[in-house]
Amino acid sequence: MKDAKTFWDNYAPRYARSRIARPEDYQKKLQISRDYLTPQSRVLEIGCGTGGTAIEHAPYVASILATDISAEMIRIAEQNIHQAGVSNIECQCGTIDTLHLQPGYYDVIFALNLLHLLEDVPATLQQLQRLLKPGGVLISSTALVAEAGLFARLLIRLMQRVGLAPHVSLLSREQLLNQLNTAGFETAHDWPLHKGHVFLVSRCGDKDCAE
Repeated sequence: MKDAKTFWDNYAPRYARSRIARPEDYQKKLQISRDYLTPQSRVLEIGCGTGGTAIEHAPYVASILATDISAEMIRIAEQNIHQAGVSNIECQCGTIDTLHLQPGYYDVIFALNLLHLLEDVPATLQQLQRLLKPGGVLISSTALVAEAGLFARLLIRLMQRVGLAPHVSLLSREQLLNQLNTAGFETAHDWPLHKGHVFLVSRCGDKDCAE
């Protein structure tokens, strides 16, 4: 299996050409997210891909730091942001382990279609919690791979062996909610998108975040 950076660098051009699989769901996710955005919001997006969602949210917030492990994703994102004429998005290549991010600084963090791609989800959630202001929110959209059928899980493993799929964590809904709770988050919005996928808005308690 390829390392994550190499996989996503190679996949970026194809990803940039792909269409949104469920446009109605995507629009609903944008609308739900905007209920938690203000003109003063400082936003961090991890795993921003080619920048499409950051561009959608940019008019509603003060600033967005859009990050991705893939330099090729970031290159395409910067092109898209320039073409869209958006001035309040900054792009950086890296992860929350390698980037110098200020604790307790962000009002909103987006982790869309990302958490299931991480090797250590609990540790990442703890780090994201520390980056949020008290009362800030983590907005996530996550594939619950543990709830997929046996054939789907075996297919993922086969694709990984031949370099056609990245690392995938076998998360269930219960595991994800428990990990969020352990990290100091409370569920503010819970939308089961479709079988094996969930969209969550998770809020930091005033006493838990940025400690």
